[in-house]
Amino acid sequence: MEEMKEDILFGKYEMGRVLGKGTFAKVYFAKEITSGEGVAIKVMSKARIKKEGMMDQIKREISIMRLVRHPNIVNLKEVMATKTKIFFIMEYIRGGELFAKVAKGKLKEDLARRYFQQLISAVDYCHSRGVSHRDLKPENLLLDENENLKVSDFGLSALPEQLRQDGLLHTQCGTPAYVAPEVLRKKGYDGFKTDTWSCGVILYALLAGCLPFQHENLMTMYNKVLRAEFQFPPWFSPESKKLISKILVADPNRRITISSIMRVSWFQKGFSASIPIPDPDESNFNSDLNSSSEQSTKVVAAAKFINAFEFISSMSSGFDLSGFFEEKRRGGSVFTSKCSVSEIASKIEGAAKGLRFRVAKVKDFKLRLQGMTEGRKGKLAVTAEILTVAPELAVVEFSKSAGDTLEYVKFCEEDVRPALKDIVWTWQGE
Repeated sequence: MEEMKEDILFGKYEMGRVLGKGTFAKVYFAKEITSGEGVAIKVMSKARIKKEGMMDQIKREISIMRLVRHPNIVNLKEVMATKTKIFFIMEYIRGGELFAKVAKGKLKEDLARRYFQQLISAVDYCHSRGVSHRDLKPENLLLDENENLKVSDFGLSALPEQLRQDGLLHTQCGTPAYVAPEVLRKKGYDGFKTDTWSCGVILYALLAGCLPFQHENLMTMYNKVLRAEFQFPPWFSPESKKLISKILVADPNRRITISSIMRVSWFQKGFSASIPIPDPDESNFNSDLNSSSEQSTKVVAAAKFINAFEFISSMSSGFDLSGFFEEKRRGGSVFTSKCSVSEIASKIEGAAKGLRFRVAKVKDFKLRLQGMTEGRKGKLAVTAEILTVAPELAVVEFSKSAGDTLEYVKFCEEDVRPALKDIVWTWQGE
């Protein structure tokens, strides 16, 4: 394998056995050398991805997995690349697919409820970040060593920018047995509502040991889905039947919402809400905000250096990995500057305060900007990181830490760009 010497990848990971093979990738077990922690590494051929026209899909998958950090979602640790390959370094989940349990037959109601609670918790968080999964099924739900569920495979997921002018998604995707009626009708659909339908199918499968809509003839099965035509086995409890009947409703406008599911008494039994995984610097943010403005503007003598590989990978059109590490790097989120780190930090702080954002200094030359007003999904929080790549050249990257994606785009495009024009050398993509 490229960039491996004696089975060592990038000097960081000791490669092990193959965990699985797909059409476009191989997944390996590996150990992080410094910590000994097990990870899963998905290796993809860049040439194959480009040939199949999947580069945008891969970029979107990375952007989404960076957005959705949650205890019940497989964590993407980092992405690396060479001229020919792309490497996803992910959390290693030991317990296998939930599908393996379902294939053995129905689960006890308490266990099925626990898995369903964790699934809904993860999906609710994805939706709060503007992400619809669009391919929820037991094969994409993994179990860790503690029997906790982890949602995986965001390859078909969608972000708000994929919505058409009618505010709906139109790509036909998903797995037939789990796909919602409105997707089959090919008239546009709400990705959040289709995810809800898929969750209902999964709950039914957990409790029944079989699918609600199944037939050897695919068109007959589709007709059953379109009419939401299914029957309950006799062992279903009245409460679970009532909930599933509210989820598997053919009209998406009459279908129960995720937030309403979470208030149902059957769902609430023994439910403990999962706490989203904070950004790496999130734990320091609130305490830093309590510092005085004088303290928050202090910058250490020299910013963190990044090596040539990181710089070329993220900025060079030859490697073309722009957009891999945040939401497509769009809306003017990365720029270069010939100013000093202290000048850049001072200018960003001044611009932020002018926009009514609080500023906190975070480690490794990062500033955290916290909006003062409530948006659609809470207060917008933005991180600005300054990376020195040469004595007289710095790269500044903005990324959203919290809040609404569309409000973040507006912040970058309409507020940040004009406010920082005096220190910008080039914006990425221009």
